[in-house]
Amino acid sequence: MSEHRRKPPQPQGGGRAAARRAAQQPSGRRAAQARGTSTGSRSAPPGGGEERVYGSRAEARRAAQRGGRRRGAEGAAGAAAGRGARGGHPGKKRLIDYPRHNKYGWRRWVPSWKLVSGLSLGFAAAVLGASAIVYSMVEVPEAVKIATAQNNVYYYADGTQMAATGGEVNRQILDYDKIPMAMQNAVISAENKTFWDDKGVDPKGISRAVVNMAMGEQTQGGSTITQQYVKNAMLDDQSQTVSRKLKELFISLKAGMEEDKKDVMAGYLNTSYYGRGAYGIQAAARTYYEKDADELNASECAFLAALLKGATYYDPAGSVDIDPKATPAANTEAATKRWKWILDEMVKDGKLDAAERADYTKFPMPKPPKKEARLGGQVGYMVDLAKAFVINNNDVGITAKKLSQGGYEIHTTFDRKKVEALSKAVQKVEAANIDPKKRPETDTHVQFGGASVDPKTGAIVAIYGGSDATKHFTNNADQTGAQVGSTFKPFVLAAAMEYGVRDPQGEPVQGPDQRRTVDPDKTYYNGKNKLKIKKYDGSVWHNEDGEEWLQVNDGDKSYGDINLREAMIHSANSPFVQLGMDVGIEEVRETAIKAGLRKESLVGANVPSFSIGISDPSAIRMAGAYATFAANGKQRDPFSVTEVKKRGEVIFKHEATTKQAFSSAIASNVTDVLRDVVEDPEGTGNNAAIPGRQVAGKTGTTDGNKSAWFVGYTPQLATAIDMYRMDDNAANKNRKFLEMYGTGDQKKIHGSSFPSEIWQKYMSAALKGEKVIPFPEPEKLEADTVYGGGAKSPEPTPSNSPSPTPSQTESQTPSPTPSQSQSTEPTEPSCGPFDWDCNNADGGQNGGQDGGTDTGGVDTGGTDTGGTDDGGTTGGVTTSPSPPTGGSTNGNGNGGGNGGWFGGTEG
Repeated sequence: MSEHRRKPPQPQGGGRAAARRAAQQPSGRRAAQARGTSTGSRSAPPGGGEERVYGSRAEARRAAQRGGRRRGAEGAAGAAAGRGARGGHPGKKRLIDYPRHNKYGWRRWVPSWKLVSGLSLGFAAAVLGASAIVYSMVEVPEAVKIATAQNNVYYYADGTQMAATGGEVNRQILDYDKIPMAMQNAVISAENKTFWDDKGVDPKGISRAVVNMAMGEQTQGGSTITQQYVKNAMLDDQSQTVSRKLKELFISLKAGMEEDKKDVMAGYLNTSYYGRGAYGIQAAARTYYEKDADELNASECAFLAALLKGATYYDPAGSVDIDPKATPAANTEAATKRWKWILDEMVKDGKLDAAERADYTKFPMPKPPKKEARLGGQVGYMVDLAKAFVINNNDVGITAKKLSQGGYEIHTTFDRKKVEALSKAVQKVEAANIDPKKRPETDTHVQFGGASVDPKTGAIVAIYGGSDATKHFTNNADQTGAQVGSTFKPFVLAAAMEYGVRDPQGEPVQGPDQRRTVDPDKTYYNGKNKLKIKKYDGSVWHNEDGEEWLQVNDGDKSYGDINLREAMIHSANSPFVQLGMDVGIEEVRETAIKAGLRKESLVGANVPSFSIGISDPSAIRMAGAYATFAANGKQRDPFSVTEVKKRGEVIFKHEATTKQAFSSAIASNVTDVLRDVVEDPEGTGNNAAIPGRQVAGKTGTTDGNKSAWFVGYTPQLATAIDMYRMDDNAANKNRKFLEMYGTGDQKKIHGSSFPSEIWQKYMSAALKGEKVIPFPEPEKLEADTVYGGGAKSPEPTPSNSPSPTPSQTESQTPSPTPSQSQSTEPTEPSCGPFDWDCNNADGGQNGGQDGGTDTGGVDTGGTDTGGTDDGGTTGGVTTSPSPPTGGSTNGNGNGGGNGGWFGGTEG
């Protein structure tokens, strides 16, 4: 072995081995050995070697290094042995004895009771000291300094100013002695019964709020009036954070300890928000009752106290722009219930005499809301729409109360020129045709609404909410409860192309492979008037009362077997009702939602008439859904705000989300069919045609003639126009839709009349100067010919001899009368797909043909009797059975009376 690999000689009896043996020996023996070193005695180890005893850690360490300079656990043992030889401790005692100097193992890490108690006392002293400092630094709020009014400035899409709502924060500070005691007693009984005795803080409530905030759970505010007053004052910091809650706690403590309770009460009532932009009891009294605060009685005070729980849900005028559930009816019910409860609590607390309480049996209905003059015309509707978008959008993070405090710049999507063009189009048609003085029975309470959406972005570029936002309070561009009628049929057609129809022969359906693909030109349905509607499996549909349903067409017209394109052109109801049943109502509903309609606006019952528009989406949503077809299947939610700023900083910027709702094949074919509705000379929508531009659209008229629509689009713009009659004054509790027979001196209002005329005038002006863009060509659909809903496939005429060679010249004589069939079975006429008058239910044509043919027959089961449509009577089933129990109603509380559930909506 080479020299440089040879191990050095090991010391005998020393090094790590000696140190290890020394550490393992009892302390007494180690001590003796240590003492023996001073005398020079040595002990002889077994085996004849000598063991050296080291007197210091340094000497032991050097010996261990000479033994091979190894490290690790053995080295540590040697060091421990050295310390043992000295008789030392694990560490030196310090001021804060941690880890503990005289303990071994895990005991070194257990703090002593002295250390724990000392630290606890120190922490408590630090907290108390910090609290004392913070307490001395915070200031109790002064009502006169709270929430100085600021402008909210709204801008058009081009950046020009639309409105500055500087008067939204409406406040007038009252001295304590001018605040009615009834109002003080009402809020005390409702919110804080111990107000006059407590210290201004509810420790449990604050602790709960802080814990919930720290855990990221829902926040809870303070429960005392003092805490609510302080919360009102902290306007610059409305964030729900632990630090804010702690700050609120200290201010509340100081206010409770140092302020006079009367000043706190006055401050609370002068700074609280009562809704409608009213801050403080004086502003609330003027806003709701048009009187000063000191003139309020106990009943009115109880109502205003109810508003403090949340004006959005207790203002009888409703707040549907903030929450669709906050309808006037729902809010009135909630406000009435809380008003009664507060009055009863005041009696229990000895703050209201029982005899006086007995006089307050009628709810003190407040005055209808009013808008500022500068928010008149369409401006008020646009401001309301933008406010609703900001408040309801979680990405913005601004509550109704924060928005009312002002200081925001809100940039909208509204195009000033298009807004003016839409308003002028409505006003021109209305002025030329609607005359309430001349025709008070038919032309009063006529309303128009409209909305226009950019298909490329979803931006709402124009709305028509009504004649004037300061006089007509309902925004007609938003959801009004007016049913959309046949403008819903394109969604049925799209669903049929998307999902296909279930087996038309009535075979049980086991899976999607048994659906038949639909092509609007190759799919034929029976367009007969009073067609008996069946389920997809061929069985007759019955409602819960066992009644059948016979679908009627507008004007009681019958079309025979007709393809879906022609059915859309003529707006025949029977084919689309049966088509919806064959596709599935759930599939139709899902298709409408994918296009952009809100689920809550759609009737929830799976009834046949669902397919012909008994639901009541808003004009905005209808325009947005049709915009999905205009964008070749790409869906974008309508929006009205592009960005929000505060103090020049952008706090919200809208980002559009695009979904591929339908394939381009489906969208392009729907568009192609809707083009024919406008361009075909017999189409119901040809009044909407714009020379030189391609237009697609659909008319809609509801049963009972209570609403009429036209919804259409070009590649650049989608617009919905609706018309209806309804007395919707805010004070009218029994609001309902009225019939429009005779309105505008018309026998009946159709979507093809005033709505399509307004649409054409507006779109012509809005698109003036814009580039003409064609629609994409319809993509080919791979589909077989389908006959559904009772439509029959045409059969060739039987012949006993080969057909002769066709003549080169036209026959000069009429064809001979067809020979009689040899069959003993009764025969039915053979109907081609476009023989619209074949199987005509127009009983008057042939002396009651329908009655004679169909009595007891397949189509009517004996329902129609002799000459039904020519002055005869209809036996058996009615066309409008009662709706199913628990079904959805339209938004006006008329429950399906506007077109019913089963009565046919029309073209």
